[in-house]
Order: sequence, then C-alpha cells, then structure tokens
Amino acid sequence: MKADFIIAHAFVLTMEGKGVGMVQNGAIAVKGNMILAVGPSADILSAYQADRLIDGTGKLVMPGLIDAHIHTGLSIFRGMAQDMSHWMQKGLWPFIKNTDKEDALTGSLVTIIEGIKAGTTTFCDYDHNMNDIVSHYVKTGARARVAETINELRDDIGTLPVGDLYPFDTALGNQRLQESIRLFEKWHEQGDGRITCLFGPQGADMMGTELLLEVKTLAEKYDTLIHMHVAQGDREIDQMVKRYGKRTIPYLDELGYLDSRLMAVHLTEATKDETYLVAKRGASMIYCAGSIGIIDGLVPPIMDFLEAGGQAALGSDQAPGNNCNNMFNEMKFAAILNKVKRSDPKAFPAWLSLRLATIESATAIGLDHEIGSLKKGKKADILIVNLESPTLCPVFTDPIRNIVPNLVYSARGNEVETVIIDGQFVMEEYQLVTVNEKEAIREAQQAAERISRRSGKDITAAHSDVYQMMKDGYL
Repeated sequence: MKADFIIAHAFVLTMEGKGVGMVQNGAIAVKGNMILAVGPSADILSAYQADRLIDGTGKLVMPGLIDAHIHTGLSIFRGMAQDMSHWMQKGLWPFIKNTDKEDALTGSLVTIIEGIKAGTTTFCDYDHNMNDIVSHYVKTGARARVAETINELRDDIGTLPVGDLYPFDTALGNQRLQESIRLFEKWHEQGDGRITCLFGPQGADMMGTELLLEVKTLAEKYDTLIHMHVAQGDREIDQMVKRYGKRTIPYLDELGYLDSRLMAVHLTEATKDETYLVAKRGASMIYCAGSIGIIDGLVPPIMDFLEAGGQAALGSDQAPGNNCNNMFNEMKFAAILNKVKRSDPKAFPAWLSLRLATIESATAIGLDHEIGSLKKGKKADILIVNLESPTLCPVFTDPIRNIVPNLVYSARGNEVETVIIDGQFVMEEYQLVTVNEKEAIREAQQAAERISRRSGKDITAAHSDVYQMMKDGYL
C-alpha cells in the first residue's frame, strides 16, 4: 500500500494502552492527514511504500503535545507580572487597558510560534479578539480549539479598588456573547477541520447568572464544550461569597454547570470535597502548574482530582504570569510540584505527566477520537525529537528505559526538530515553514514599546510589588 511518507527505525511513543506504548524500533506510515499504520519498522516497511522515507535512527517519534489552556492574546505582556500579589488587578489590568487589538494580535502569533517550536500541535486558546486571533492558526497550520472570552466587566475594571464587588455591564456581556456565536458560525471546522470552537465564560465571578445560563444553553445547542476558569483564586471566591453567599463550585453545581461539557480550569481554591464533586459530575480539569505556581504560590488539587477518577489535562495559561508557553516546562512542573506537595518522590511519575499532555489531554478537551496518540485512523499530528541532543543523551533501553523521564525532567523543547500537523510539515529541521518567525518577533517588539508608552501612568497608579522592586533597583 502507498503512503505519502514513512518514518522508520525510531523509538515510537504511541501513547496507546495504560502507559506510553513504546515501540523501540518503530515506524509510522502517513497518507494525507491520517495515520495509516504504526508498528515495528520491519512490519511497516514490508506492508507500505512511500516516496519519502525518513530515517528515524537516533530519533523519537511521538504525538504532538496539547496545550489545553492558553491565552495567546495576553502574551504581549510576557514577564510583566511576576513575584507579586494581586496579579490580575495590579499586574495585568493596567496593561490590558492600554492595549489595542492589533498589538495583542502580534503577541499572539509569537506565542503560537513558541508553542509549535516546542512541540505543541493543538492549542486550546481562550481570549478576547478570537475572531482575529484564529487566523494565526490557519496561517501557521496548527490545530486549535478556540473560545472567545465572555464576561460582563467594563474595560476600566482595573481602576476598581482591590476587594470591591465587580460592577456588571449586561450590554457588554451580550456583545461578547454575540462575538462567541460569530466565532462558532464562521470558524468551526474551518482550516481543513483543524479549527473547532468552544464557549468561554471567563468565570462565575465575572458575569451574572443569566448570562452563565445562556452560555450553557448555547453550548448544548451547538453541541460543544465550555472552557471556563473555576475557583481560580481567592479573589474569585471573595467575589462569589460577597455576591451570592456561596463558593464557586456549589454555585455552579446548583446551575447544572458541573457536567461533561465543562473544562474546569485551575480549581486552585477548590476544597477536597469540591474537587471530588467536580470529578464526580464528569467535568474535566485543566492544570496549569507553572502559571499557578508563579501567580499564587500554590499547587491546585490535581492529585485529588485524579484520585477521584477525574479526566485531566495540562495547560500553560499565559505569558504574563507563566513567562513561557512550553508544554515540556508544564510536564516538569506538574511532576515536581506534586511530589513536593505530597512529600513523595513516587507521586506524579513522568509517564503520567506525558499522558496529561497527550492522550489524557485529548480526552479532556473532547478530541481523543482524532488526536493524542499514534494510532491507525487518527490525525497525523506527530513530533520527531532528536535524542542526540545533550539534554536527552545518553539513551538507555535495558534494563530500564530512560527516554520518558528525560523528556519530562530534562527536555527543554528545543530538542523537537520536526513538527507535523494534520499530515503537513509545519517545522522541519528546526525551521518553521509556514510563517516568518523573525518578522513576527520584530512586530511584537514594536507593539510592546507602544504599550509601554501608553501604560506608564496606570502602572504607576497601581503601584504593584514589581513596580516597587523596579523603583528600589532590584530589577
């Protein structure tokens, strides 16, 4: 049988079965955007022929990584809000207020480039201006599960004193809801099916009950998922108790929100009982280890959630608080932070981190029928990783294989040399072939300089911890 290309004589991680599905001298055959077969090299080479045969000697072939929660439109503020309290109010909002759509779009493209180069093939992007951001995914060739952020907050929310109850603007909420509907009707299943749409209410504290219920009705109408921050911080819990006299998760449960349509992001402030309830109801949990570690100094209850039988995934979140959107970074943080939290070196093993960035993530976001593992009939989202990189050398195969631990604890992402998405070579020999990386970075730098000039007064007025560090000469 004829294939378009075959990668042979590689270590292949299929991510099928209960672990990583290792095939030591493995091969994969691809035709169009689909995987024809995966197995031992001898079997694949005897059954398939191809015009292009890629020698995988010294390489690892694995599924593309999935970033289950990312805000690419915020990445223009990379590194501007760390080591501080009131991250959102004092760190983020003064910049957002002074950023126009075009500036945010330039930063978004750079972050997508960053992710692809570190092996991310699917992005669950969740932001304002998604009707414009989504064009970056069409252009780069990446797979995306996109949502427009829905809330009822005015653009000047950053001037509100910390702790005051957010005023809601129902007209703005309806406008953002209509943008979400427009996104779905224009972009769902576009880009040869790589682009799919979700609904994205920002949080139960940022919109009224009526709008939340309207979003739920629309998700059922369009038969899609809801991507939403849930119990993401003490700020949220404070708002919920002041407004409704109850915490976020009990409130959402009363609304019927805790079901298999919900992708619940963070659960940072969830109690053990609340965590178990979310898992029991069938919602998935998206765990952003690096972001919450830096922003809140906390480890969300991912282990409790998994022990309750919940379906979970990893995400990188956003560059202002996490600084990087690299799923190798997230796998490492997830494993190490949970070992420390449990005081147990056996907790959260490397293979679990890898599954939560591939097949488990695909299940959590509702795409496991298409991606997340290397299997006949699935979409050809494939990475070729250079095992002769210093960070992955040496390779042991007996009596213990060290490839997976080194992927999680040592790899940095620059070991990825080839990225294939939907059967198309998006990066070859470490070079992107779909977009001009240098031009994108140059335009983002120019945008950042414009934002800097506009934001001075608001940053001074917010007087964040980072601003004071700068004044004191520490930065």
